[in-house]
Amino acid sequence: MLEASLTKKLWHFTLKVELQVDNQILVLLGPSGCGKTTTLTLLAGLFKPDDGYIKLNNQTLYSSAGKINKPPQSRDIGYLFQNCALFPHMTVRQNVFYGLKSKRYRQAGSALDPVELLDSFGVGHLIDRYPSQLSGGEKQRVALARALIVQPKLLLLDEPFSALDRKTKTGLRQELKRLHQQWQIPFVLVTHDEEDARFLGDAIVTIENGQVRKHSLNVVSA
Repeated sequence: MLEASLTKKLWHFTLKVELQVDNQILVLLGPSGCGKTTTLTLLAGLFKPDDGYIKLNNQTLYSSAGKINKPPQSRDIGYLFQNCALFPHMTVRQNVFYGLKSKRYRQAGSALDPVELLDSFGVGHLIDRYPSQLSGGEKQRVALARALIVQPKLLLLDEPFSALDRKTKTGLRQELKRLHQQWQIPFVLVTHDEEDARFLGDAIVTIENGQVRKHSLNVVSA
């Protein structure tokens, strides 16, 4: 379970968000610039809140009162960036294996085989290609594999379908649903697309100018 109460003063408003999500897909919905992506960076530890706390499975990742602020690499969080953020000079294989290079994962070992994971995403045959040789949908699948190979306890997704054509987008939405059912960890997904929110979200949080305006369960998600 993810629990968070975050405050961050930005130049145009003060972001104030409270979130609670079990093993569900929580969608942050709202227009560009409303604070959705900033919320993800705060959760991931890439940006420090001014006040509040973040707890994941009862482990405190950040607490202003307790003066706790775990670094990103110690949070067990996977992050799928809007632009995929694949390393252009690395092959698909090297990009996915990169997540396993930390000392902790070398020592503990991974229950997942990177090649098998890529095969499950339908991109195993592209393992020796570079990002510039991939389509938008293929890049997203590789980025998802890289985020999941470290077996995170939380997955953050920033506008994962924004650069895709409708056919590819529809297929990846269904794939993401299947992945969530398989992994059974909290997903927090950012979008400005209400159709994406309705299809994917178990719960939907609407944000406007840094404030939560609506928090609702999605009873028609399918």
